[in-house]
Amino acid sequence: MRKDAVHNRERLLGAARRLFADRGLDVPLDEIARAAGVSIGTLYNRFPTRDALVEAVFADRVATVAGLAEQALAMGDAWEGFAAFMTGVCELQASDLGYNDLAARAVAMDGDRGYGLMREILERAQRAGQLRGDVTLADMAFVVWGVAATIRATYEVAPGAWRRHLALTLDGLRAVAARPLPVPPMSVAKTRAAMREC
Repeated sequence: MRKDAVHNRERLLGAARRLFADRGLDVPLDEIARAAGVSIGTLYNRFPTRDALVEAVFADRVATVAGLAEQALAMGDAWEGFAAFMTGVCELQASDLGYNDLAARAVAMDGDRGYGLMREILERAQRAGQLRGDVTLADMAFVVWGVAATIRATYEVAPGAWRRHLALTLDGLRAVAARPLPVPPMSVAKTRAAMREC
């Protein structure tokens, strides 16, 4: 890319990062272009779709989550690793409404690197007898969606409320708290369909 094209791309990413963080992923693209000081045509030349812009803006967050997963797997206690991973992901969500929206819409699914790491974290805690044995990765979508909704609702009035929500959820996921669940877990297809509604 030419020097001015690189400069415009960086300005667009910076503007999108700020606006998404403050207001979430639904910020109009023309507003992002204005904040970057470029035309909407320039935005579309660099990022043909909203998804392309979102992917570029949050590439570093995806890498951070992978790093959190690797740290969790390196911890000696499987439950502590699981809880630390969930807390770290939720802290990222709470610091950025755009990432919070993305996390709710893009829970790691089969085939993703994040899916493999999350499955390893879950199975490790289950083998240790600390995480209830009937929890699936599809169930973890409920955790992400629930915390994301709490973050969104309390972002301005009680920014730390999600920590209480997560603590209550984690206690309910402990093996010692397990009671039979009333319905089976959602399939991957149903989880994907539900994500489209988020």
